[in-house]
Amino acid sequence: MAGHSQFKNIMHKKGRQDAIRSKLFSKLSREITVAAKSGLPDPAMNPRLRLAVANAKAESMPKDNIERAIKKASGGDAETYDEIRYEGFGPGGVGIIVEVLTDNRNRAAANVRAIFSKNGGNMGETGAVSFMFDRVGQIVYPASAGSEDEVMEAAIEAGAEDVESDEESHTIYTAFEQLSEVAQSLEAKLGEAKSTAIAWRPKTLTPVSGDAAATLMKLLDALEDDDDVQNVWGNYDIAADELERLAS
Repeated sequence: MAGHSQFKNIMHKKGRQDAIRSKLFSKLSREITVAAKSGLPDPAMNPRLRLAVANAKAESMPKDNIERAIKKASGGDAETYDEIRYEGFGPGGVGIIVEVLTDNRNRAAANVRAIFSKNGGNMGETGAVSFMFDRVGQIVYPASAGSEDEVMEAAIEAGAEDVESDEESHTIYTAFEQLSEVAQSLEAKLGEAKSTAIAWRPKTLTPVSGDAAATLMKLLDALEDDDDVQNVWGNYDIAADELERLAS
């Protein structure tokens, strides 16, 4: 998410955090329910559910909400969600991957297509963008977890492949098949992660600035604001001062 996570951090500092909390909990609950339905409803025996619960806890989601989402998976009236990946291009030729969990494929496709077209982008065919990304495991720790050297050392010992650190956080990358193993090793050394996920990491970044950057941020925010959208990934690079300007 080169840049957009940083943009969101800036916006949250400016007072928008409360406005997105309810929507975030809804998306986390949906992922927990789908994960519980895909395997055993016990996080200890279901790696996907374990990750979903850990991410919910990292966002301070109440325990009752988590338990309710798990129980919902075993209910006869629980919705059936389809997992869909859409790919497209944003302003400046930026590649964008959109991951969706939806109970209505037609609605989701129409909404995502409309958001692209209204914000300077266009949908592509499956595979049109994903070849520009690597599928990886991504573990994020706050900057307070340790110094750059300390986190790098812990990541190497855990078997991770790469670490990116900035003033906000440490992002640790690993082969997605080894995500659970590396995450457990890191937790023993650094404590609980802020988030753990299978991610799309850009192989190269596309610089974006000016009007294109402003329109791109509107596109990304609109996608993430859609109820069916779970994750949005892009291969863009926006300078820090540009992000501050866009957030002001």
